[in-house]
Amino acid sequence: MIAFDFAQLRLIGLQQAIAGAATQLDISSPAAQLLRVSAVHRDSILVHDGTQEHPAQVLPRLLYALLAQDTIVTVGDWVVAEHDGHDTLWITAHLSPVTQISRRGNDGRRQVLASNVDTALLVMGLDGDFNPRRLERYLAIVLAAQVSPVVVLSKADVADDVPGKLAQLKQRLPPHVPLLAIDTRHAYDVAILEPWLGTGQTLVLLGSSGAGKSSLTNTLSATQQATNGVRHGDGRGRHTTTARSLHLCASGACIIDTPGLRSWQADADAQTLAATFNDIAALASTCQFRDCQHASEPGCQVRGAVDADRLRNYHKLLRDARRGEETPLERIAARAKWKTILKAGQERSRQKRQE
Repeated sequence: MIAFDFAQLRLIGLQQAIAGAATQLDISSPAAQLLRVSAVHRDSILVHDGTQEHPAQVLPRLLYALLAQDTIVTVGDWVVAEHDGHDTLWITAHLSPVTQISRRGNDGRRQVLASNVDTALLVMGLDGDFNPRRLERYLAIVLAAQVSPVVVLSKADVADDVPGKLAQLKQRLPPHVPLLAIDTRHAYDVAILEPWLGTGQTLVLLGSSGAGKSSLTNTLSATQQATNGVRHGDGRGRHTTTARSLHLCASGACIIDTPGLRSWQADADAQTLAATFNDIAALASTCQFRDCQHASEPGCQVRGAVDADRLRNYHKLLRDARRGEETPLERIAARAKWKTILKAGQERSRQKRQE
């Protein structure tokens, strides 16, 4: 069993589920410490003991074991570490996360973004960053990870047609998802987030570059992250945050800032993602055909009742998820099938031209 100060670690997000798991670890060393990963850089890791940060390294055998499970040590993880005779702090054990937000890269590999998160603040600017389709994808992935979402809309002071954009989002997003328009630079505006900032709570900021994530981190915590403007040509943000990092808030919560993300591929199966579009799922249950694809089938109750662009986004997410579930052999077979179909179409076109 490992001994730890719950009250001290509560300040960096320790909750009963993790504390209970820690007490079950078979660890006899009196020097072992329960710590939280606060930053992961390319060649270094920082861990937090509730008072200050310390540099640490992952024990090679633990690193190999995590890689075999298709995961790595990431920000928000709880770990056990101890010093060796040369004063190097080694991470020797990793506690399975309660929640974990991740995505799939274009090569299919899994990228973990944050662990043990209670609330995801989905930050989107009301200026050139405004993109309901991208926000829906963020929302679906967060819900699939069983993390509570809160949509934070920034830059209302410089955006055009703010009421129209708010109305558009209210029409498209599920009614249970909070939708807040704030100035991320001012504490009196950010105070509206207080219900999600209780002691022991962990939040993660997700959004594209330039959306205002680092400004929000600065307002909520004592940390002063660098901030940057958007490009004048297209309104897109410049990358300011280059690594995920955990910061303490005065309220007792902690917040994980992340680099900007524009495109995500879901790290969830099609069934899980479909469940996050609960309005479509509810209507689909009343369609005439059980396997209705909501395209051109008669008796479809979804078409016309759901925003057409939202429905297209829903189908795209499902296609991405199904592709991610395919084995290499299935992908090869699918490519061969479409090559055959393409060649047949080309041959028919050639024959028609010759007639």
